[in-house]
Amino acid sequence: VQLQASGGGSVQPGGSLRLSCAASGFPFRDYVIGWFRQAPGKEREGVSCIASTTIHYADFVKGRFTISRDNAKSTAYLQMTDLKPEDTAVYHCATLRFPCGLDSDNYDSWGPGTQVTVSS
Repeated sequence: VQLQASGGGSVQPGGSLRLSCAASGFPFRDYVIGWFRQAPGKEREGVSCIASTTIHYADFVKGRFTISRDNAKSTAYLQMTDLKPEDTAVYHCATLRFPCGLDSDNYDSWGPGTQVTVSS
């Protein structure tokens, strides 16, 4: 199993970024993909997850972030808009068979993260 998050960068408050999670080594369409983030000095927190028909968002990103997946490309995305300084963190994608949830302890495989910095 391999997961690779990309698309991070530095943006000003109110800006947007789209993260990608490229996956390989497992039947992508049958697995849940979750996005998590960890800021310096803070615990890792769940951001969003997507299964075949289920999507969940953490309350702090509802209305601002949109998760999606392209099973043909074995890639998941996290479109982030109206970014705030508190969104600054390293973002990781992870996978598990089921269910779609935001508890990182349930996820089996993780990829290296991508840094998102929101600052004026």
